[in-house]
Amino acid sequence: MTIRVVIVDDQALVRAGFTSLLAHADDITVVGEADDGAAAVELVRRARPDVVLMDIRMPGMDGLAATRAITDDPELTATKVVVLTTYEVDEYVFEALRVGASGFLTKDVDPADLRDAVRTVAAGHALLAPSVTRRVVDAFASTVPKPKDPERLDVLTDREREVLTLVARGLSNDELARQLIVSPLTAKTHVSRILTKLHARDRAQLVVLAYETGLVTP
Repeated sequence: MTIRVVIVDDQALVRAGFTSLLAHADDITVVGEADDGAAAVELVRRARPDVVLMDIRMPGMDGLAATRAITDDPELTATKVVVLTTYEVDEYVFEALRVGASGFLTKDVDPADLRDAVRTVAAGHALLAPSVTRRVVDAFASTVPKPKDPERLDVLTDREREVLTLVARGLSNDELARQLIVSPLTAKTHVSRILTKLHARDRAQLVVLAYETGLVTP
C-alpha cells in the first residue's frame, strides 16, 4: 500500500526538501503541498491523505488551527497529522498534541527517520518518540494550574488506569506487556479500550489526558 502524504510549510524550500526526501521511498508518495493552514485544510479534505506533515508557525491560519480543523473533522479520522517544529520543546507542539496531532518531528530529522515516522503514523502507531514527546508534555503540563476534569477517567477500570499511566510514561505495547505480565495482544486491547472510552484519537492524546487530569505529574 502506498502512503499518501501532504506537506504543509510556508517555505517552498522546506516543502521541496521534504518532498525530495520522501521520494526515495517506494511506499510513500507526496500528493500535495500547501503554504498555509487554510490551504492545507482544503487540500486535505480534497486529497484525503494518510499523513500530513504540518508546520506550526505560519502566517494566516497557523498549523495549530489547521491541525484542529483536520482532527475535528469526522470525515478525516483516517488522516494523521505530524507537526513539524524547529524547536524540540515548543509550547505549540504541546497544544497540537492536545488537539489531536499524532506526534511531532523536528525539521532537522534524518531522512531515514522521516520515512520511518511517516510509516509509523500511517500504520496507526502514534507518539513517534515517546521519550521526546514526554519531555514536551513535562515541560508544559506545569502550565496547567491544577488537574482538569479528573472525573473523565471515571470510565476506566483500575487496570486501565494503570495501563494509561504506563502509556503516559512512554511505554510501547510490548513494554506494557512485559510490565503487566500479559501478552502483547492483551496490552494492545487495553490501550484500544482506553482510546474508545476516552474518545481519544491516539496514544499522543492519551499522554496529554493523563497529565491534564492529574493521573501523571511531570
